[in-house]
Amino acid sequence: MATEPVRSDPGPGSVAAALSPPDLHAVPMVALNYGVRRRLGLYLNPRAAAAADWTALAEELGCDYLEIRRLEALPDPTAALLEDWQWRCPGGATVGHLLDVLRRLRRHDVLLDLAESVEEDCKKYLQRKQEQANQPLQVPAVDSSVPKTSELTGITTRDDPYGSGTEMFDAFICYCQKDLEFVQEMIRELEQTEFKLKLCVFDRDVLPGTCVWSISGELIERRCRRMVVVISDDYLESDECDFQTKFALSLSPGARLKRLIPVKCKTMKNEFPSILRFITICDYTNPCTKKWFWTRLAKSLLLP
Repeated sequence: MATEPVRSDPGPGSVAAALSPPDLHAVPMVALNYGVRRRLGLYLNPRAAAAADWTALAEELGCDYLEIRRLEALPDPTAALLEDWQWRCPGGATVGHLLDVLRRLRRHDVLLDLAESVEEDCKKYLQRKQEQANQPLQVPAVDSSVPKTSELTGITTRDDPYGSGTEMFDAFICYCQKDLEFVQEMIRELEQTEFKLKLCVFDRDVLPGTCVWSISGELIERRCRRMVVVISDDYLESDECDFQTKFALSLSPGARLKRLIPVKCKTMKNEFPSILRFITICDYTNPCTKKWFWTRLAKSLLLP
């Protein structure tokens, strides 16, 4: 009689025992909630010589050197890595794949500790999907309980307030209030010239009265093809700019999609942000290249 092969899995209480491998590999990473991701970070964020850390996981998930350097500057590189992976590999980023990688890295301590939580998250996700599939189809036109607006419709000055049409932009401008004068010059040079670009400027285009963070994420991810980051010493002090920049980078690992364009608008006393150093910048402060500045920036924004 053939003997059962010895497994290096954590044991019968593991996730693999609770869900069959085909099911586990069909559960996307979005099923894992904050608690599991935070615990993963506690295990993998510290750099360790004796055990595989988040950098080893990043290499297994296909990240290159520049991507790892970018993630290194973030407060929770493991969480950012998992977010990046979800965006890069929407079909392949599954819970089963992640557990396979952790096994290859011999992080059985992580698997043992998180088995119950991962299992619970996966079961809840599959249960929600099943409940959604069993719900009867309702037509919004005759269902008075369906709201006609939501938090993320009617957020810009030209949006249809009922959600039937949303305003789209060529670029989201990330800036702090003290650099608004430069942003106004950018509007004149890029919108009111032959380039005819459409910029999303928060103070001009966004309606008041809604959550700044939710709106920023919606505009950067879904409404704008690019993002221009206006860099100055004041930018470094802005929590809002910090959030917007990190959010945009998480959507475009390693800037492969040329999504984010840093623009240095003033001479700086502080160091240029390390998180943006690997991306080619447009330097408005360099007198030797200033005559090409607006054309270079415009052509970057006009790329498909």
